[in-house]
Amino acid sequence: MSDALDSVKFAENPEPRCPCVLLLDTSTSMAGAPIDELNQGLIAFQESLKQDDLAMLRVEVCLINFGPVNVLQDFVSAGELVVPTLTPNDATPMGEAITTALDKIEQRKLSYKANGISYYRPWVFLITDGAPTDEWQAAAQRVKDAEARKKVAFFAVGVENADLSILAQITPRTPLKLKGLAFREMFVWLSSSLSGVSRSTPGEDVPIQSPAGWSNV
Repeated sequence: MSDALDSVKFAENPEPRCPCVLLLDTSTSMAGAPIDELNQGLIAFQESLKQDDLAMLRVEVCLINFGPVNVLQDFVSAGELVVPTLTPNDATPMGEAITTALDKIEQRKLSYKANGISYYRPWVFLITDGAPTDEWQAAAQRVKDAEARKKVAFFAVGVENADLSILAQITPRTPLKLKGLAFREMFVWLSSSLSGVSRSTPGEDVPIQSPAGWSNV
């Protein structure tokens, strides 16, 4: 999105922003029911956000899939989000995907600051059914540093045979294990959580709802 277009959008809607990056595993192992349910979950995520008028103004979503790593949707308001249909392809370059997400967040923060827009702590929501096929340790250190400085809230969700031990090394938050293919329930929870954040004051700690309805952890 161009800086000029950003400035227009921020002038039209000066509400504080709650940015969220969805990091979506589209490796070949997600073929079949997992990718189908993930696609349906994304639709449910958008539909759920649309039920909250304030969230529609404040929540911004960026979609990044891997692999290969691709920014499917740069940051847009929830109301402008166009949900793509994901198809499985390639390996699992998780380290590159995480680095891309963190870079996107830093760029977005600069845009907020340039336009006098306040913002909530950005969320990154990683969903994967495997283990990284690239170097991921440097990305993991960036996540830990950002979490320690409260610059990002990084959540990792393991699907089916995901390597939770590696996810636990990437984020200081306990990785969550998806119950079966309960993507829809997970995304409705995510939407509700983001809505809750968007109704608070930037910088305020907001209790996160229990993920027990869709997670085994």
